[in-house]
Amino acid sequence: MEKILEVKNLTKKFKHIAVNNISFDVEKGNVYGLLGPNGSGKSTTFGMLLSTINPTSGSWKWFGKEGTDTDTLKKIGAIIEQPNFYPYLSAEKNLEIVATIKGVSYKRIDEVLETVNLLARKKDAFKTYSLGMKQRLSIASALLANPQVLILDEPTNGLDPEGIIQIRDIINSIASSGTTIIVASHLLDEIEKICSHVIVLKQGTAIYSGSVDAMSNTKGFFELKSENTEILISALNQLNIFSSVKEKDQLIVAQISEDISASELNRKLFEKGISLSHLQKKKESLETQFLELVKQTNS
Repeated sequence: MEKILEVKNLTKKFKHIAVNNISFDVEKGNVYGLLGPNGSGKSTTFGMLLSTINPTSGSWKWFGKEGTDTDTLKKIGAIIEQPNFYPYLSAEKNLEIVATIKGVSYKRIDEVLETVNLLARKKDAFKTYSLGMKQRLSIASALLANPQVLILDEPTNGLDPEGIIQIRDIINSIASSGTTIIVASHLLDEIEKICSHVIVLKQGTAIYSGSVDAMSNTKGFFELKSENTEILISALNQLNIFSSVKEKDQLIVAQISEDISASELNRKLFEKGISLSHLQKKKESLETQFLELVKQTNS
């Protein structure tokens, strides 16, 4: 798959090391999450990739081209800080100013406003907008030049649950059109819901880079329940396909070591005379995987 961005050994030192020798690739058409707590180097990384912060060392390529020049920036829509919209002007008038600066046709304005569900409010003054609406207008502004890549730094920060869901739906909609998206967030739940890939930062160091699904080497686990718990535990252990079998919250939790489908497991247990009242195959949440990853890097 085509690489949109290639980052090699990128480092930034202030009085401390903000970004420490990180490397990762971004492939076309995916949604990448830059995940880490505040102060982990997410914004500094974006600053270097957009040439607003000079790196101490390392390199990167956008679209196969070294660094970030003016032509490259035209292909990128970025929201790193809240844009300075004029409060007494309408959304439409504010976007007309942005379009003029970017050399974009005004015909794009209605298109991007529809994308972020603000077309019906385009005549309303910016000062009347809620925080969520302001954030959506920022995304509309970044989309005006029809960028190949969209960069969003903490796009749901400060929003209520409804606002978070709206931003999430907009990101998924934009991604479905083929736009590559890079989202920085400290919210595990949001990254899990919108991203196909994740780069995990801890104190400026990338401790994982890859697909969300492959972040953990585990194959998931089964939750099971039957009338006789002891017999069920014994039967599961005899199958030799689980790394652990434990009782938790009135359910049996069996950690998978050799992959098996729920229907196949149900058949094997039924052949042993065990009828299940509950059977569900699950994958560890991104939070569980993240905590395990951090624990491994601490050891």
